[in-house]
Amino acid sequence: MKIKIVSLALALMFSIGLSAQQDAKSPVVENVDAKKFSEMLQKKDGVLIDLRTPGEIEKGYIAGSKMIDYTENTYKQEFAKLDKNKTTYVYCAGGGRSADAAQYLKDQGFKKVVNLSKGFNDWKKAGLPVEIKK
Repeated sequence: MKIKIVSLALALMFSIGLSAQQDAKSPVVENVDAKKFSEMLQKKDGVLIDLRTPGEIEKGYIAGSKMIDYTENTYKQEFAKLDKNKTTYVYCAGGGRSADAAQYLKDQGFKKVVNLSKGFNDWKKAGLPVEIKK
């Protein structure tokens, strides 16, 4: 009976360790607030994607953003052009589209995806800089 319990415990420990090891290697989505997002962008270690529509972008955007309208059918082709090994920063207006896009990118094997969890609205509310197209 003792041997069975020890064997079971070892098997469980091995299984948990293997699972943790796989998780450490799998792509990561990090959901952050506007302040943290701004701090992370200072590293300039990736690409910043604005997922909003052209009408939304007219009201302002984060400097350095690449515009990919997530409501258009072309977003998958645009994502495929990105480097999966660079950090990909994503945002939308309120965080919904970017959360969906972040999960999609993770599923496509992107190394690290950072999502502005409450979107551009939170960015503006935090008083962070906004660019306007001229």
